[in-house]
Amino acid sequence: MRKNDPVKMKDPAQTIKVTYREALKQGLHDALTQDERVFLVGEDVGRYGGSFAVSKGFLAEFGEERIMDVPLSESGFVGAGIGAAMGGMHPIVEIMTVNFSLLALDQIVNNAATLRHMSGGQITIPLVIRMSCGVGRQLAAQHSHSWESIYAAIPGLIVLSAGTHEDARGMLLSAIKNPNPVILFEYTILLNSEAEISINAGAVNITKAMNRKTGKDISIITYGAAVNKCITAAQELFLSGIDAEVIDLRILRPIDDATIMESVTKTHRALIVEEGWQSINIGSEISARIMENVFYELDAPVKRLGGIEVPIPYPKHLEDASVPQVADIIAAVKSIMGHD
Repeated sequence: MRKNDPVKMKDPAQTIKVTYREALKQGLHDALTQDERVFLVGEDVGRYGGSFAVSKGFLAEFGEERIMDVPLSESGFVGAGIGAAMGGMHPIVEIMTVNFSLLALDQIVNNAATLRHMSGGQITIPLVIRMSCGVGRQLAAQHSHSWESIYAAIPGLIVLSAGTHEDARGMLLSAIKNPNPVILFEYTILLNSEAEISINAGAVNITKAMNRKTGKDISIITYGAAVNKCITAAQELFLSGIDAEVIDLRILRPIDDATIMESVTKTHRALIVEEGWQSINIGSEISARIMENVFYELDAPVKRLGGIEVPIPYPKHLEDASVPQVADIIAAVKSIMGHD
């Protein structure tokens, strides 16, 4: 890395290297340890240790009353989680993949998202629903879609996207203390990836977007599994003379407008990157908000870069081609900048 590269290096003495999977596991363990009202419910979370081994060993440590295997009925166990939250517990409900969450959509949309509002605040729903999301492990169209935009459209929910190891470690700890139902998206493709996080890592702020890399020429606005791709692209672009800023949305509902507008006002250009399908996605909303709020600051049209509009294919080369990759992000930025 060049000396004038603006990406900050972490102090190895103050960090520890963990996988994304381990970061999720540590956050979940802390949530269970810190509050006896917290329990985990889901398919295969106990004896099997979770479909992605995030809760491995927890059944022996915390017992069957707090680590609960359930039948294959998303509507049933999400509904049970909502009821437990109404009764004063702090349930964490794991839905194996985002695709299966549609089987519980009635419970999430018509119950979890509405009860606090319909009761005038008399009922709170301190419920976290964790979902594995996105491509990366050749799980085909049954298990690989990115449907964050569905849940981000629903008032009454808080929607979080853990695109970094720090957020994988800390978002759950903050979410479980919220009186509103929280949807927490975790990303399958990141499970085995390693990164360094603070040795004191814990709960994180779940109200603000994060500037992951400062820059002055263009704002790359992203979230989830695309965050690391955008940072890599920004580092390569810097070597080409383009200083890109990377904004990680982190919270998809409610969106942190202030951080986005501050960045675009500084750079005067915006590229929005996500793995969700190109049409009617998070990027559509961000683009509209930029146009409504800082149109006269723009030196070029806002551009969106999303997934190809097909059910996610199984073959690896087609799966890779279905979502934006680093080369696509670089090409899009250079196009906006008029940079050959």
